[in-house]
Amino acid sequence: MPITLPETPRILVTRTDRIGDLVLTTPLFKALREKFPKAHIVALVFLEHREIVEGNPFLDEVILYDKKGTERSLFGQFRFSQRLRKRKFDLVIHAHGTNRMHLAGWLAGIPVRIGYTRRASWALTHAHPYNKKEGEEHEAEYLFDLLAPLGIARPEKLEPYFPVTEKSVSLVANLSLELKISSDKPWIVVSPSASDVTKMWPAERFAELVTRLDKERASIFLAIGTVKDQAIIERLKQKTVVPVLDLSGKLSLGMLGALLKKSALLVSNDSGPAHIGAAVGCPVVSIFGRYEPGLGPQRWRPLGDKCRVVDKDVSAIPSPERKFTYIQEIPLEAVFTAARELLT
Repeated sequence: MPITLPETPRILVTRTDRIGDLVLTTPLFKALREKFPKAHIVALVFLEHREIVEGNPFLDEVILYDKKGTERSLFGQFRFSQRLRKRKFDLVIHAHGTNRMHLAGWLAGIPVRIGYTRRASWALTHAHPYNKKEGEEHEAEYLFDLLAPLGIARPEKLEPYFPVTEKSVSLVANLSLELKISSDKPWIVVSPSASDVTKMWPAERFAELVTRLDKERASIFLAIGTVKDQAIIERLKQKTVVPVLDLSGKLSLGMLGALLKKSALLVSNDSGPAHIGAAVGCPVVSIFGRYEPGLGPQRWRPLGDKCRVVDKDVSAIPSPERKFTYIQEIPLEAVFTAARELLT
């Protein structure tokens, strides 16, 4: 049933999960702005993800959700929902279904609540079947199903947005001076970690890739990750004679966007940096090993003309016989070929 909203609606979009998931939600903001040019559009995200959306030209405001802090307890959750109630939103779109967000929208008294039939769907007024696990479409394409009751069609081209601010550019410039990162050669960034070990191409193979790429084209190699990824990056460094600078724990999300915008290439596992790189226009090679429906590249590949996916062809393997991940079987040659193509 079509949804009728005021001429100047107050619209809330929630997305409280991983970095890449939020980046892939940003095309919704543009679509909502084009449909409702006078609307007050707000994104609700995790506190630690603020730099992904602050500065987005299609948003009027960002609300931060501190799940690990002030909103951790049930009382904190209730207080948060009451703060939302005071904002008098007309519509909330839950791009990721969670009990907390569905409950918050319900307790806030938002009259139109759109989401998926997943986790506390009773708190929604418009529940769309949760079919993402089938993995037949891209995550960003699935999200536009939620906008159908608003009369918004999926655009032909989906373009994620990541704001690169002057502050982030300046911080990266200062860091490069501090660490003596030369600008005389192209920067090639490698991201050898991921949220799950089943998505992680071996660090030793990343090292082989760095060695081959450097022979092809002398470059500055930068490894990114969190502080927890330092051991993985150290393994990579030990397996190549090419200098690799460890930037783990030294970059905020905003700085990562600025760094990738300046870089000639990113080679990454299936993880958040791949989506940030694609959004800022950095050429991206994304390595996929998982093939369970809903976890593969059909749904999670980075979006962009300068993005390449490297995976294993499992079409000849019957579905019941397929392994959960083939990440160990992704050949160096395939990743190297994709990287070289993007560098030329």
